[in-house]
Amino acid sequence: MAACCRGFTTHVDFDRRVELFRSPTHGGPDLRRRRWRRILFESNRVGFCPITCCCSDSLVPIRRTAGSGKSVEKQEDWRFNPKKSPRRLRIQATPAMPFASPQSRFISKPEKFYPRCTPRGSGPQSRDTPPKRDTGIANEKDWGINLVNENVSESGTNEDGSTWYRESGEDLGDNGYRCRWTRMGGQSHDGYSEWKETWWEKSDWTGYKELGVEKSGRNVEGDSWWETWQEVLHQDEWSNLARIERSAQKQAKSGTENAGWHEKWWEKYDAKGWTEKGAHKYGRLNEQSWWEKWGEHYDGRGSVLKWTDKWAETELGTKWGDKWEDKFFSGIGSRQGETWHVSPSSERWSRTWGEEHFGNGKVHKYGKSTTGESWDIVVDEETYYEAEPHYGWADVVGDSSQLLSIKARERPPGVYPNLDFGSTPSAPTEEEPPQELPPQ
Repeated sequence: MAACCRGFTTHVDFDRRVELFRSPTHGGPDLRRRRWRRILFESNRVGFCPITCCCSDSLVPIRRTAGSGKSVEKQEDWRFNPKKSPRRLRIQATPAMPFASPQSRFISKPEKFYPRCTPRGSGPQSRDTPPKRDTGIANEKDWGINLVNENVSESGTNEDGSTWYRESGEDLGDNGYRCRWTRMGGQSHDGYSEWKETWWEKSDWTGYKELGVEKSGRNVEGDSWWETWQEVLHQDEWSNLARIERSAQKQAKSGTENAGWHEKWWEKYDAKGWTEKGAHKYGRLNEQSWWEKWGEHYDGRGSVLKWTDKWAETELGTKWGDKWEDKFFSGIGSRQGETWHVSPSSERWSRTWGEEHFGNGKVHKYGKSTTGESWDIVVDEETYYEAEPHYGWADVVGDSSQLLSIKARERPPGVYPNLDFGSTPSAPTEEEPPQELPPQ
């Protein structure tokens, strides 16, 4: 099968099982639009000036924080008034972002989407569960991967005419390559709704191990989703240290309007404390689109880099965004950022700000905006930043018991692995998120 081809790489995605979004047939297109608007952009009712959003729901501004690496942003209300005094000491450190990062809310009606299997339990249950947004990379225990030990090929029909199938097998290849996989799926009697799911584990004589899942589905309204999740253990090519890499990718798309979202997440760890984390996100709701990118990098010796870049736009020409970056080592470092917006008539407003931390309790703060405000001062202020990730090597090892327990094929005496790390699948690199959702 395709998922177990030699060298197959998946920009993986995960998520805990969630409730199914399905619009009642009596609700009409207006009700479906409102529910997709909640799925894509629902937020706390926080105002934002001076931009007027085209969505019916207000959007949540997002502000950076120098706290724990678990989340590089937090929600905080912030309103800008250009008529106020141009010298404000703390305003440059509070760039806002007027778009939401909510979690989707699906209405669970699985019995209508795809009936469960017969009471005899002769086949797999329906996996009618679209992924949630903004939930990161799940631990393997949340996936419940349970591969069948023997080869299986079976299928069946339920009482309502819906069908299901389940297959499993093992693929072998060069250099001790082994892939165990299980694939299952089903569809309604009319074929309008369906689901597919594949699990796999891989290994070879180099010590490479991989655990992964891919899921997809579609309901009768044409709403579709896809997600994949992957966890990898291998030896770093340059340092020879053990590394664990986790990644996830997921998307959902409305079948009734121009709405959908796409996310890519990745995490990389090594045994000396080097850690890298990041995400790219994109969403659209009819006339409005938004993007978000963020990253964290810890070198394991006290050096930290964190950054975020978010922006949004409407078809009317309104654009707005916010970005910031932190660089620190042993209490010495800098912070800088920019908040901006562009009106439909191409009028641009922006505020840039920066901080230099000298490690002696003194902080140089400076900034300016297009409205004429500016500041350049030195203050006594304690510098705070996280020198280590909140979730590091010890944590990921503790949460990867199923990955570590994958059994490789026994290597014959005198046979040595081909250490071709260049062909080893890896987590996604930092690339631009898609402008449009990939086709199903």
